Amino acid sequence: DVQLQASGGGFVQAGGSLRLSCVISGFTFDNYAIGWFRQDPGKEREGVSCFSTNDGSTFYADSVKGRFTISTDIARNTMYLQMNNLKPEDTAVYYCAARKGPYYSGLFYCAYYNGMDYWGEGTQVTVSS
Repeated sequence: DVQLQASGGGFVQAGGSLRLSCVISGFTFDNYAIGWFRQDPGKEREGVSCFSTNDGSTFYADSVKGRFTISTDIARNTMYLQMNNLKPEDTAVYYCAARKGPYYSGLFYCAYYNGMDYWGEGTQVTVSS
């Protein structure tokens, strides 16, 4: 079965950087969508950045645009989220997610997280002022 494991979270001061990793096992990168989501207690889950092979599109939430970058290393079955110039409002648990055979764009899968089939356990990112 498909399993995702996120790592790389931690404590960082505002303005610092982190790179999150997500190893995806039991998954074939033929036609797929991947994404990073975050959630703080009491808030709704937010799509941070998603990519879909359906149209080759990459989506970034306005709040992270220009600071975060999503990427993949298919040979290592790994996806990444490079986070630069971190802000306290970036504090959240970050989750990686994936699905096979996407019908829609990266924007769609970030907006409608139920479209993702597989989820990682999450990794905590805490940004201090």
